[in-house]
Amino acid sequence: MLTKRGVKRISGLLALLLASFNIQAETSSERTMTFWIEDPYTRTYKEAVISEPDKSLWNAKRINDYQESLMIDADPPVGIMKIEDLNIEIPIYNGTEELNLNRGVGRIKGMARMNDDSGNLGIAGHRDGIFRSLKDIQVGDDIEVLTPLGTETYAVSSITIVPKDDISVLSPTTERTMTIVTCYPFYHVGNAPKRYIVKATAMK
Repeated sequence: MLTKRGVKRISGLLALLLASFNIQAETSSERTMTFWIEDPYTRTYKEAVISEPDKSLWNAKRINDYQESLMIDADPPVGIMKIEDLNIEIPIYNGTEELNLNRGVGRIKGMARMNDDSGNLGIAGHRDGIFRSLKDIQVGDDIEVLTPLGTETYAVSSITIVPKDDISVLSPTTERTMTIVTCYPFYHVGNAPKRYIVKATAMK
């Protein structure tokens, strides 16, 4: 038989658990973002929910630019990039204009399209923001690209560092390839002299 003290203790524990649940729910709600992604060629749309990026290692200016970019009405993303090992979930926009790189990463125009069956898909992002954790990627890691037409998985095949004027890494390929480009060194102050290149091949 429960005593008054026992009832109070159970009530207190229930209240604590409920409060904990509410905090977790609020935190989870605050850390997710919903996007409508669009294939610009077929005008196909799809809803996608991703985690809000971890900005703890970002450059202070980059955080401010990111927050401001979210207030601007612009074209929707064309896809979502997910790198589970790096806790990256990020919208991909069509083009590498500064607005796109402030709010996500950009598809390099002139390279393969998001849903092409072959070719070299180029993706660029800022090293002091979205791609800060890219420094920890490893060969063999999976990269998922979600578009309104489906999901494709790539496996990282190489990681190289090249001079900033070396554009050979953007050359067309016969197989389905992704080339991720960001500046290097990651913590360099000012204009970085090199580029950090991650190559990945589509998994069959």
